[in-house]
Amino acid sequence: MEYINLGKSDIKVSRIGIGTWQASYKEWGNDVDDDNIIQAVHRSYELGVNFIDTAEIYGKGHSEIIVGKAIKDIDRDKIIIATKVHGAHLRHDELIKSVELSMKRLGVKYIDLYQIHWPDPWEQISLKETMKAMEELYKDGKIKAIGVSNFAVRDLEESLNYLSRTSIVSNQVRYNMLQREIEEEVMPYCKKNGITIIAWSPLAQGVLTGKYNENNLPRDKIRSGNELFKKNNIKQISNLLKILEKVAQYKRKTVSQIALNWLLMHDQVVPIPGAKTPQQAEANVGAIGWKLEPDELEKIEGELEKIDIDYM
Repeated sequence: MEYINLGKSDIKVSRIGIGTWQASYKEWGNDVDDDNIIQAVHRSYELGVNFIDTAEIYGKGHSEIIVGKAIKDIDRDKIIIATKVHGAHLRHDELIKSVELSMKRLGVKYIDLYQIHWPDPWEQISLKETMKAMEELYKDGKIKAIGVSNFAVRDLEESLNYLSRTSIVSNQVRYNMLQREIEEEVMPYCKKNGITIIAWSPLAQGVLTGKYNENNLPRDKIRSGNELFKKNNIKQISNLLKILEKVAQYKRKTVSQIALNWLLMHDQVVPIPGAKTPQQAEANVGAIGWKLEPDELEKIEGELEKIDIDYM
């Protein structure tokens, strides 16, 4: 397994992590099983994955509870636990309460990476108040590093101005080969300022696994509203999947491993795919340790340029 530092901190995380949004009861489908997810976390750890991401909003805290059960018998010093505070809990007292509740659900005495899930969209809660509270948690040792999520450049710039003792080490954003909005401004800014990109939805919620098509679409609560699964979009994407399948066959990999490896080309990006089973955890780790060739990338990029996702 390869490891990199989170931002400018001394925290080392595996080149790929495991996201646990899927541990939200049945929101991700009837095939979600808590014990299987715990086993998936264990298998990931056995294969060298030391970075586990969750959030207080996932299943209203259920995901954190499941992560807590999964890490109970793992040496605390050997894992990096990341969680996120709800965007509505960003006032000082609410944030302090949220971190305490998260630690209780996780069964830990500190959180390695505490992230703001998203900035207040109504701008009623000042980032100054929020970042001062985050830095207070850092100073008190309740968190080891400060991260953000879904932050635009303007939010990052403002937030950094309010920190004096430490900095922002990561920005968790949606990033996959179909949804690349961050490449224009956010990614260059983060690279320039030593902020790690944590990529959520690295497989586009399953679109880039090759499992789904026009006649087989997910029906769970989370993905039923994802625009990528609209028939006109999935039809466009089907041509890309054919190319990914050909590359996968040649490389003796899976379509999802090709999609994850594409992200790993960026040295400051850490994808956090979910895993409902130990087998999926093994597949995710299989994306590491090899590279796509220039001609393979050219074919993939050529097809990506033809795709025009309809979000309406």
